Amino acid sequence: MSSTQSPAKQSAGNSNSSWLDNFFEITARGSTTAREIRGGIVTFFTMAYIIVLNPLILGFAPDMNGDFLGGGPGDGSNLPAIAAGTALVAGVMSILMGVVANYPLALAAGLGLNAFVAFSIASQMTWHDAMGLVVLEGLIILVLVLTGFRQAVFKAVPTQLKVAISVGIGLFIALIGFVDSGFVRRTATGPVPVELGTGGFLAGWPTFVFIIGLVLLVTLWVRKVKGAILIAIIATTILAIIIEALAKVGPQVDGDTVNPTGWNLNVPAMPETLFGIPALSTLGQFSLLGSFRNAGLVAAFLLIFTLMLADFFDTMGTMTAIGAEADLLDENGIPPRTDKILVVDSLAAAAGGAAAVSSNTSYIESASGVGEGARTGLASVVTGVLFLLSMLFAPLVRIIPSEAAVPALVLVGFLMMQQVKEIEWDDLEIAIPAFLTIVLMPYTYSITAGIGAGFIAYVLIKIVRGKAAAIHPLMWLVSVLFVLYFAIDPISAVLTG
Repeated sequence: MSSTQSPAKQSAGNSNSSWLDNFFEITARGSTTAREIRGGIVTFFTMAYIIVLNPLILGFAPDMNGDFLGGGPGDGSNLPAIAAGTALVAGVMSILMGVVANYPLALAAGLGLNAFVAFSIASQMTWHDAMGLVVLEGLIILVLVLTGFRQAVFKAVPTQLKVAISVGIGLFIALIGFVDSGFVRRTATGPVPVELGTGGFLAGWPTFVFIIGLVLLVTLWVRKVKGAILIAIIATTILAIIIEALAKVGPQVDGDTVNPTGWNLNVPAMPETLFGIPALSTLGQFSLLGSFRNAGLVAAFLLIFTLMLADFFDTMGTMTAIGAEADLLDENGIPPRTDKILVVDSLAAAAGGAAAVSSNTSYIESASGVGEGARTGLASVVTGVLFLLSMLFAPLVRIIPSEAAVPALVLVGFLMMQQVKEIEWDDLEIAIPAFLTIVLMPYTYSITAGIGAGFIAYVLIKIVRGKAAAIHPLMWLVSVLFVLYFAIDPISAVLTG
Protein backbone atom coordinates (compact mmCIF):
# COMPACT_ATOMS: atom_id res chain seq x y z
CA MET A 1 0.00 0.00 0.00
CA SER A 2 1.34 3.41 -0.95
CA SER A 3 2.25 5.82 1.84
CA THR A 4 0.61 8.58 -0.17
CA GLN A 5 -2.85 7.06 0.15
CA SER A 6 -5.49 9.73 0.77
CA PRO A 7 -6.98 10.19 4.27
CA ALA A 8 -10.38 9.23 2.93
CA LYS A 9 -9.06 5.94 1.58
CA GLN A 10 -7.15 5.27 4.76
CA SER A 11 -10.34 5.90 6.67
CA ALA A 12 -12.17 3.54 4.33
CA GLY A 13 -9.74 0.83 5.23
CA ASN A 14 -10.11 1.37 8.94
CA SER A 15 -13.73 2.31 9.47
CA ASN A 16 -16.97 0.66 8.53
CA SER A 17 -18.70 4.04 8.60
CA SER A 18 -16.38 5.82 6.14
CA TRP A 19 -19.05 5.80 3.47
CA LEU A 20 -21.17 7.90 5.83
CA ASP A 21 -18.26 10.31 6.22
CA ASN A 22 -17.84 10.61 2.46
CA PHE A 23 -21.54 10.95 1.66
CA PHE A 24 -22.42 13.44 4.40
CA GLU A 25 -19.01 15.21 4.49
CA ILE A 26 -18.89 14.67 8.24
CA THR A 27 -15.16 15.19 8.75
CA ALA A 28 -15.04 18.02 6.21
CA ARG A 29 -17.58 19.92 8.31
CA GLY A 30 -15.67 19.32 11.52
CA SER A 31 -18.05 16.78 13.00
CA THR A 32 -18.12 13.08 13.89
CA THR A 33 -20.65 10.33 13.33
CA ALA A 34 -21.33 10.14 17.07
CA ARG A 35 -22.03 13.87 17.26
CA GLU A 36 -24.39 13.66 14.29
CA ILE A 37 -26.32 10.80 15.87
CA ARG A 38 -26.54 12.61 19.21
CA GLY A 39 -27.63 15.79 17.44
CA GLY A 40 -30.35 13.93 15.54
CA ILE A 41 -31.66 12.33 18.73
CA VAL A 42 -31.73 15.65 20.56
CA THR A 43 -33.55 17.35 17.67
CA PHE A 44 -36.14 14.57 17.72
CA PHE A 45 -36.72 14.94 21.45
CA THR A 46 -37.20 18.71 21.14
CA MET A 47 -39.62 18.22 18.21
CA ALA A 48 -41.47 15.12 19.38
CA TYR A 49 -44.16 17.27 20.98
CA ILE A 50 -45.62 17.87 17.51
CA ILE A 51 -46.78 14.23 17.40
CA VAL A 52 -49.02 15.05 20.34
CA LEU A 53 -49.80 18.71 19.67
CA ASN A 54 -50.69 18.55 15.96
CA PRO A 55 -53.55 16.06 16.51
CA LEU A 56 -54.88 18.20 19.38
CA ILE A 57 -54.99 21.28 17.12
CA LEU A 58 -56.38 19.57 14.02
CA GLY A 59 -58.49 16.82 15.56
CA PHE A 60 -61.00 18.94 17.44
CA ALA A 61 -61.64 21.68 14.86
CA PRO A 62 -64.82 21.17 12.78
CA ASP A 63 -64.99 22.19 9.14
CA MET A 64 -67.81 24.18 7.50
CA ASN A 65 -70.07 21.11 7.68
CA GLY A 66 -69.26 20.31 11.29
CA ASP A 67 -67.13 17.30 10.29
CA PHE A 68 -63.75 16.51 11.84
CA LEU A 69 -60.42 15.61 10.26
CA GLY A 70 -59.85 11.89 9.85
CA GLY A 71 -63.55 11.12 9.94
CA GLY A 72 -63.67 11.23 13.72
CA PRO A 73 -66.73 12.34 15.68
CA GLY A 74 -64.78 15.02 17.53
CA ASP A 75 -64.31 12.97 20.68
CA GLY A 76 -60.59 12.37 20.16
CA SER A 77 -60.95 8.95 18.52
CA ASN A 78 -59.34 10.30 15.33
CA LEU A 79 -56.22 11.57 17.10
CA PRO A 80 -54.09 8.40 16.70
CA ALA A 81 -54.50 8.51 12.91
CA ILE A 82 -53.50 12.19 12.80
CA ALA A 83 -50.52 11.45 15.07
CA ALA A 84 -49.40 8.58 12.81
CA GLY A 85 -49.71 10.75 9.70
CA THR A 86 -47.83 13.57 11.43
CA ALA A 87 -44.95 11.27 12.34
CA LEU A 88 -44.88 9.65 8.89
CA VAL A 89 -44.54 12.88 6.91
CA ALA A 90 -42.07 14.37 9.42
CA GLY A 91 -39.95 11.23 9.21
CA VAL A 92 -39.91 10.94 5.43
CA MET A 93 -39.26 14.64 4.80
CA SER A 94 -36.52 14.90 7.47
CA ILE A 95 -34.73 11.94 5.92
CA LEU A 96 -35.12 13.53 2.49
CA MET A 97 -33.64 16.78 3.80
CA GLY A 98 -30.65 14.90 5.15
CA VAL A 99 -30.01 12.78 2.07
CA VAL A 100 -30.76 15.36 -0.65
CA ALA A 101 -29.64 18.64 0.96
CA ASN A 102 -27.17 17.28 3.56
CA TYR A 103 -28.32 19.90 6.05
CA PRO A 104 -29.01 19.44 9.79
CA LEU A 105 -32.59 20.61 9.45
CA ALA A 106 -35.61 18.51 10.39
CA LEU A 107 -39.19 19.09 9.26
CA ALA A 108 -42.67 18.50 10.67
CA ALA A 109 -46.15 20.00 10.68
CA GLY A 110 -45.75 23.75 11.20
CA LEU A 111 -47.06 25.22 14.44
CA GLY A 112 -49.07 28.34 13.73
CA LEU A 113 -49.68 27.10 10.20
CA ASN A 114 -51.69 24.16 11.55
CA ALA A 115 -53.77 26.47 13.74
CA PHE A 116 -54.40 28.73 10.75
CA VAL A 117 -55.50 25.71 8.71
CA ALA A 118 -57.73 24.40 11.50
CA PHE A 119 -59.48 27.57 12.56
CA SER A 120 -59.29 29.97 9.60
CA ILE A 121 -59.30 27.72 6.53
CA ALA A 122 -61.31 24.63 7.49
CA SER A 123 -64.13 26.79 8.84
CA GLN A 124 -64.72 28.07 5.28
CA MET A 125 -64.65 24.69 3.48
CA THR A 126 -64.42 20.95 4.06
CA TRP A 127 -61.30 19.33 5.51
CA HIS A 128 -60.59 17.72 2.14
CA ASP A 129 -60.73 21.15 0.50
CA ALA A 130 -58.53 22.74 3.17
CA MET A 131 -55.82 20.13 2.76
CA GLY A 132 -56.04 20.46 -1.02
CA LEU A 133 -55.36 24.17 -0.59
CA VAL A 134 -52.26 23.30 1.46
CA VAL A 135 -51.07 21.02 -1.36
CA LEU A 136 -51.54 23.86 -3.85
CA GLU A 137 -49.57 26.23 -1.66
CA GLY A 138 -46.68 23.76 -1.49
CA LEU A 139 -46.69 23.22 -5.25
CA ILE A 140 -46.67 26.98 -5.92
CA ILE A 141 -43.66 27.44 -3.64
CA LEU A 142 -41.96 24.52 -5.40
CA VAL A 143 -42.42 26.31 -8.73
CA LEU A 144 -40.91 29.47 -7.21
CA VAL A 145 -37.91 27.42 -6.09
CA LEU A 146 -37.42 25.65 -9.42
CA THR A 147 -37.57 28.97 -11.28
CA GLY A 148 -34.94 30.42 -8.95
CA PHE A 149 -37.23 33.12 -7.56
CA ARG A 150 -37.11 31.96 -3.95
CA GLN A 151 -33.32 31.73 -3.97
CA ALA A 152 -33.05 35.14 -5.63
CA VAL A 153 -35.14 36.73 -2.87
CA PHE A 154 -32.95 35.10 -0.24
CA LYS A 155 -29.76 36.43 -1.85
CA ALA A 156 -31.26 39.92 -2.15
CA VAL A 157 -31.62 40.25 1.63
CA PRO A 158 -28.72 42.23 3.20
CA THR A 159 -26.33 40.01 5.17
CA GLN A 160 -26.80 41.88 8.46
CA LEU A 161 -30.56 41.56 8.15
CA LYS A 162 -30.05 37.80 7.85
CA VAL A 163 -28.03 37.96 11.06
CA ALA A 164 -30.90 39.82 12.73
CA ILE A 165 -33.27 37.08 11.60
CA SER A 166 -31.07 34.47 13.30
CA VAL A 167 -30.87 36.50 16.52
CA GLY A 168 -34.62 37.10 16.54
CA ILE A 169 -35.29 33.41 16.09
CA GLY A 170 -32.93 32.71 18.98
CA LEU A 171 -34.97 34.95 21.28
CA PHE A 172 -38.17 33.43 19.89
CA ILE A 173 -37.23 29.84 20.63
CA ALA A 174 -35.91 30.79 24.07
CA LEU A 175 -39.31 32.34 24.80
CA ILE A 176 -41.00 29.17 23.54
CA GLY A 177 -38.91 27.23 26.03
CA PHE A 178 -39.81 29.50 28.94
CA VAL A 179 -43.53 29.51 28.06
CA ASP A 180 -43.79 25.77 27.48
CA SER A 181 -42.14 25.16 30.85
CA GLY A 182 -44.50 27.43 32.77
CA PHE A 183 -41.61 29.69 33.79
CA VAL A 184 -43.31 32.48 31.83
CA ARG A 185 -47.10 32.53 31.61
CA ARG A 186 -49.86 34.67 30.17
CA THR A 187 -51.62 36.76 32.77
CA ALA A 188 -55.34 36.21 33.27
CA THR A 189 -55.79 39.82 34.40
CA GLY A 190 -53.48 42.71 35.04
CA PRO A 191 -51.58 45.44 33.23
CA VAL A 192 -48.98 43.15 31.59
CA PRO A 193 -49.52 40.31 29.08
CA VAL A 194 -47.03 37.87 30.64
CA GLU A 195 -45.56 37.25 34.05
CA LEU A 196 -43.18 35.05 35.99
CA GLY A 197 -44.88 31.75 36.80
CA THR A 198 -48.35 32.08 38.32
CA GLY A 199 -49.16 35.41 39.91
CA GLY A 200 -45.53 36.45 39.74
CA PHE A 201 -44.24 33.34 41.52
CA LEU A 202 -42.85 30.05 40.25
CA ALA A 203 -45.22 27.21 41.05
CA GLY A 204 -45.65 23.54 40.30
CA TRP A 205 -43.46 20.48 39.96
CA PRO A 206 -43.22 20.74 36.14
CA THR A 207 -41.61 24.18 36.38
CA PHE A 208 -39.27 22.78 39.03
CA VAL A 209 -38.28 20.01 36.61
CA PHE A 210 -37.57 22.63 33.93
CA ILE A 211 -35.37 24.65 36.29
CA ILE A 212 -33.42 21.56 37.33
CA GLY A 213 -33.05 20.61 33.69
CA LEU A 214 -31.80 24.07 32.74
CA VAL A 215 -29.32 24.18 35.65
CA LEU A 216 -28.04 20.71 34.74
CA LEU A 217 -27.75 21.59 31.06
CA VAL A 218 -25.87 24.84 31.68
CA THR A 219 -23.56 23.06 34.12
CA LEU A 220 -22.78 20.29 31.65
CA TRP A 221 -22.42 22.79 28.79
CA VAL A 222 -19.93 25.10 30.50
CA ARG A 223 -18.01 22.02 31.64
CA LYS A 224 -17.93 21.01 27.93
CA VAL A 225 -19.40 17.58 28.59
CA LYS A 226 -20.09 15.67 25.36
CA GLY A 227 -23.76 14.97 24.84
CA ALA A 228 -24.77 17.64 27.36
CA ILE A 229 -28.19 18.30 25.87
CA LEU A 230 -29.09 14.64 25.46
CA ILE A 231 -27.86 13.77 28.96
CA ALA A 232 -29.90 16.63 30.44
CA ILE A 233 -33.09 15.57 28.61
CA ILE A 234 -32.77 11.92 29.72
CA ALA A 235 -31.87 12.77 33.32
CA THR A 236 -34.65 15.33 33.64
CA THR A 237 -37.18 12.92 32.14
CA ILE A 238 -36.27 10.30 34.76
CA LEU A 239 -36.70 12.95 37.47
CA ALA A 240 -40.09 13.92 36.00
CA ILE A 241 -41.28 10.27 35.99
CA ILE A 242 -40.31 9.91 39.66
CA ILE A 243 -42.06 13.17 40.59
CA GLU A 244 -45.23 12.21 38.74
CA ALA A 245 -45.27 8.77 40.39
CA LEU A 246 -45.03 10.35 43.85
CA ALA A 247 -46.97 13.63 43.47
CA LYS A 248 -49.61 12.62 40.88
CA VAL A 249 -49.38 16.05 39.24
CA GLY A 250 -51.41 15.26 36.10
CA PRO A 251 -51.86 17.36 32.93
CA GLN A 252 -52.66 21.06 32.74
CA VAL A 253 -55.92 20.29 30.93
CA ASP A 254 -57.92 17.10 31.48
CA GLY A 255 -61.34 17.39 29.89
CA ASP A 256 -63.02 20.35 31.56
CA THR A 257 -60.54 20.37 34.45
CA VAL A 258 -57.73 22.93 34.30
CA ASN A 259 -54.65 22.53 36.49
CA PRO A 260 -52.30 25.52 35.99
CA THR A 261 -49.40 23.73 37.65
CA GLY A 262 -49.80 20.48 35.69
CA TRP A 263 -47.62 19.11 32.91
CA ASN A 264 -47.89 21.15 29.71
CA LEU A 265 -48.20 18.33 27.15
CA ASN A 266 -46.96 14.86 28.04
CA VAL A 267 -47.49 13.43 31.50
CA PRO A 268 -44.21 11.62 32.29
CA ALA A 269 -45.53 8.21 33.33
CA MET A 270 -44.54 4.79 32.04
CA PRO A 271 -47.19 3.71 29.51
CA GLU A 272 -49.09 0.44 29.74
CA THR A 273 -47.80 -0.57 26.31
CA LEU A 274 -44.78 0.48 24.27
CA PHE A 275 -46.00 -0.72 20.89
CA GLY A 276 -48.97 -0.10 18.62
CA ILE A 277 -49.85 -0.56 14.95
CA PRO A 278 -50.29 2.92 13.39
CA ALA A 279 -53.48 3.87 11.56
CA LEU A 280 -52.87 5.94 8.43
CA SER A 281 -56.44 6.78 7.49
CA THR A 282 -55.71 10.49 6.89
CA LEU A 283 -53.44 9.85 3.91
CA GLY A 284 -54.91 11.09 0.65
CA GLN A 285 -57.78 12.99 2.28
CA PHE A 286 -57.53 16.12 0.14
CA SER A 287 -59.39 17.74 -2.74
CA LEU A 288 -57.06 19.80 -4.91
CA LEU A 289 -59.55 22.36 -6.26
CA GLY A 290 -62.51 22.04 -3.88
CA SER A 291 -61.50 25.18 -1.96
CA PHE A 292 -62.28 27.39 -4.96
CA ARG A 293 -65.78 25.93 -5.17
CA ASN A 294 -66.66 26.31 -1.48
CA ALA A 295 -64.80 29.47 -0.45
CA GLY A 296 -64.78 31.30 -3.78
CA LEU A 297 -61.92 32.27 -6.06
CA VAL A 298 -60.83 35.44 -4.23
CA ALA A 299 -61.00 33.96 -0.74
CA ALA A 300 -59.09 30.83 -1.81
CA PHE A 301 -56.32 32.90 -3.40
CA LEU A 302 -56.02 35.09 -0.29
CA LEU A 303 -55.74 32.02 1.92
CA ILE A 304 -53.08 30.50 -0.34
CA PHE A 305 -51.18 33.81 -0.34
CA THR A 306 -51.22 34.00 3.47
CA LEU A 307 -50.02 30.41 3.85
CA MET A 308 -47.37 30.85 1.18
CA LEU A 309 -45.87 34.02 2.58
CA ALA A 310 -45.61 32.56 6.08
CA ASP A 311 -44.06 29.34 4.76
CA PHE A 312 -41.76 31.18 2.36
CA PHE A 313 -40.03 33.37 4.94
CA ASP A 314 -40.22 31.10 7.98
CA THR A 315 -37.99 28.65 6.14
CA MET A 316 -35.64 31.36 4.95
CA GLY A 317 -35.13 32.55 8.51
CA THR A 318 -34.87 29.05 9.93
CA MET A 319 -32.26 27.72 7.52
CA THR A 320 -30.19 30.89 7.96
CA ALA A 321 -30.29 30.60 11.74
CA ILE A 322 -29.34 26.92 11.65
CA GLY A 323 -26.52 27.60 9.19
CA ALA A 324 -25.19 30.46 11.31
CA GLU A 325 -25.21 28.35 14.47
CA ALA A 326 -23.50 25.46 12.65
CA ASP A 327 -21.00 27.80 10.94
CA LEU A 328 -22.14 26.60 7.51
CA LEU A 329 -22.93 29.96 5.87
CA ASP A 330 -20.71 31.54 3.23
CA GLU A 331 -19.50 35.15 3.29
CA ASN A 332 -22.91 36.31 2.03
CA GLY A 333 -24.80 34.46 4.74
CA ILE A 334 -26.05 31.74 2.37
CA PRO A 335 -26.18 28.03 3.38
CA PRO A 336 -24.71 25.30 1.16
CA ARG A 337 -27.12 23.62 -1.26
CA THR A 338 -29.74 26.29 -0.68
CA ASP A 339 -31.73 25.23 -3.72
CA LYS A 340 -32.02 21.64 -2.49
CA ILE A 341 -33.01 22.75 1.01
CA LEU A 342 -35.81 24.85 -0.44
CA VAL A 343 -36.98 22.11 -2.82
CA VAL A 344 -37.33 19.63 0.04
CA ASP A 345 -39.08 22.21 2.20
CA SER A 346 -41.55 22.98 -0.61
CA LEU A 347 -42.26 19.29 -1.15
CA ALA A 348 -42.85 18.97 2.60
CA ALA A 349 -45.58 21.60 2.49
CA ALA A 350 -47.39 19.70 -0.26
CA ALA A 351 -46.78 16.33 1.43
CA GLY A 352 -48.34 17.57 4.64
CA GLY A 353 -51.49 18.53 2.78
CA ALA A 354 -51.56 15.24 0.88
CA ALA A 355 -51.40 13.35 4.18
CA ALA A 356 -54.03 15.69 5.69
CA VAL A 357 -51.78 16.71 8.59
CA SER A 358 -51.24 20.37 7.52
CA SER A 359 -48.26 22.03 5.86
CA ASN A 360 -44.87 20.67 6.93
CA THR A 361 -41.99 23.08 7.28
CA SER A 362 -38.43 23.36 8.59
CA TYR A 363 -38.16 23.42 12.39
CA ILE A 364 -36.04 25.88 14.31
CA GLU A 365 -35.85 23.24 17.08
CA SER A 366 -33.20 21.67 14.82
CA ALA A 367 -30.90 24.21 16.46
CA SER A 368 -30.89 22.03 19.57
CA GLY A 369 -29.26 19.25 17.57
CA VAL A 370 -26.79 21.74 16.09
CA GLY A 371 -26.02 22.82 19.64
CA GLU A 372 -25.19 19.19 20.36
CA GLY A 373 -22.72 19.21 17.47
CA ALA A 374 -24.73 18.27 14.37
CA ARG A 375 -23.34 19.74 11.16
CA THR A 376 -24.63 17.46 8.40
CA GLY A 377 -27.71 15.79 7.00
CA LEU A 378 -26.95 12.60 8.93
CA ALA A 379 -28.52 14.24 11.97
CA SER A 380 -31.70 14.89 9.98
CA VAL A 381 -31.75 11.27 8.85
CA VAL A 382 -31.49 10.13 12.48
CA THR A 383 -34.32 12.47 13.45
CA GLY A 384 -36.42 11.19 10.56
CA VAL A 385 -35.86 7.55 11.44
CA LEU A 386 -36.91 8.26 15.04
CA PHE A 387 -40.09 9.94 13.77
CA LEU A 388 -40.88 6.82 11.73
CA LEU A 389 -40.18 4.57 14.72
CA SER A 390 -42.40 6.78 16.85
CA MET A 391 -45.33 5.63 14.73
CA LEU A 392 -44.87 2.22 16.34
CA PHE A 393 -43.62 3.43 19.71
CA ALA A 394 -45.81 6.48 20.22
CA PRO A 395 -46.39 5.58 23.90
CA LEU A 396 -42.62 5.82 24.50
CA VAL A 397 -42.48 9.30 22.95
CA ARG A 398 -45.20 10.42 25.36
CA ILE A 399 -42.94 9.69 28.34
CA ILE A 400 -40.82 12.80 27.74
CA PRO A 401 -42.53 15.96 29.05
CA SER A 402 -41.89 19.23 27.26
CA GLU A 403 -40.48 20.59 30.53
CA ALA A 404 -37.58 18.14 30.15
CA ALA A 405 -36.90 19.00 26.51
CA VAL A 406 -37.28 22.79 26.34
CA PRO A 407 -34.20 23.74 28.42
CA ALA A 408 -32.34 22.92 25.18
CA LEU A 409 -34.28 25.69 23.42
CA VAL A 410 -33.25 28.24 26.05
CA LEU A 411 -29.58 27.30 25.71
CA VAL A 412 -29.69 27.39 21.93
CA GLY A 413 -31.46 30.76 22.11
CA PHE A 414 -28.45 32.07 24.02
CA LEU A 415 -26.04 30.63 21.46
CA MET A 416 -27.92 32.24 18.58
CA MET A 417 -28.13 35.56 20.45
CA GLN A 418 -24.34 35.79 20.40
CA GLN A 419 -24.45 36.69 16.70
CA VAL A 420 -25.95 40.10 17.56
CA LYS A 421 -22.45 41.56 17.76
CA GLU A 422 -22.13 41.23 13.97
CA ILE A 423 -24.75 43.94 13.40
CA GLU A 424 -23.50 47.52 12.94
CA TRP A 425 -25.69 49.25 15.51
CA ASP A 426 -24.30 52.68 14.62
CA ASP A 427 -25.72 52.37 11.08
CA LEU A 428 -29.39 53.31 11.41
CA GLU A 429 -30.21 51.99 7.95
CA ILE A 430 -29.61 48.46 9.19
CA ALA A 431 -29.88 48.88 12.97
CA ILE A 432 -33.56 49.87 13.08
CA PRO A 433 -34.73 47.12 10.69
CA ALA A 434 -32.56 44.63 12.61
CA PHE A 435 -34.04 45.78 15.92
CA LEU A 436 -37.60 45.38 14.67
CA THR A 437 -36.81 41.97 13.23
CA ILE A 438 -35.27 40.78 16.48
CA VAL A 439 -37.85 42.03 18.95
CA LEU A 440 -41.03 41.38 16.97
CA MET A 441 -40.37 37.66 16.54
CA PRO A 442 -40.76 36.88 20.25
CA TYR A 443 -43.23 39.74 20.88
CA THR A 444 -45.62 38.55 18.16
CA TYR A 445 -44.77 34.84 18.46
CA SER A 446 -44.19 34.89 14.69
CA ILE A 447 -41.00 34.59 12.63
CA THR A 448 -42.83 35.94 9.59
CA ALA A 449 -44.02 39.09 11.38
CA GLY A 450 -40.48 39.91 12.49
CA ILE A 451 -39.03 39.40 9.01
CA GLY A 452 -41.82 41.42 7.41
CA ALA A 453 -41.39 44.38 9.77
CA GLY A 454 -37.63 44.38 9.21
CA PHE A 455 -37.97 44.29 5.43
CA ILE A 456 -40.52 47.11 5.33
CA ALA A 457 -38.44 49.25 7.70
CA TYR A 458 -35.30 48.68 5.63
CA VAL A 459 -36.98 49.84 2.42
CA LEU A 460 -38.69 52.78 4.13
CA ILE A 461 -35.48 54.11 5.69
CA LYS A 462 -33.61 53.82 2.38
CA ILE A 463 -36.37 55.84 0.71
CA VAL A 464 -36.39 58.49 3.47
CA ARG A 465 -32.62 58.91 3.18
CA GLY A 466 -32.76 59.27 -0.59
CA LYS A 467 -31.21 55.90 -1.38
CA ALA A 468 -34.14 54.23 -3.11
CA ALA A 469 -31.93 53.33 -6.08
CA ALA A 470 -29.79 51.14 -3.79
CA ILE A 471 -32.72 48.88 -2.89
CA HIS A 472 -32.67 45.54 -4.66
CA PRO A 473 -35.76 45.15 -6.89
CA LEU A 474 -36.74 41.95 -5.10
CA MET A 475 -36.62 43.76 -1.74
CA TRP A 476 -39.12 46.24 -3.20
CA LEU A 477 -41.38 43.41 -4.32
CA VAL A 478 -41.17 41.43 -1.08
CA SER A 479 -41.78 44.52 1.05
CA VAL A 480 -44.94 45.29 -0.93
CA LEU A 481 -46.07 41.70 -0.43
CA PHE A 482 -45.48 42.04 3.31
CA VAL A 483 -47.57 45.21 3.39
CA LEU A 484 -50.35 43.18 1.79
CA TYR A 485 -49.71 40.36 4.27
CA PHE A 486 -50.12 42.65 7.29
CA ALA A 487 -53.26 44.17 5.74
CA ILE A 488 -54.74 40.83 4.67
CA ASP A 489 -57.83 41.07 6.91
CA PRO A 490 -59.14 44.44 5.68
CA ILE A 491 -58.23 43.52 2.09
CA SER A 492 -60.11 40.25 2.44
CA ALA A 493 -63.10 42.04 3.94
CA VAL A 494 -63.22 44.50 1.04
CA LEU A 495 -62.81 41.88 -1.69
CA THR A 496 -65.23 39.35 -0.22
CA GLY A 497 -67.68 41.73 1.43
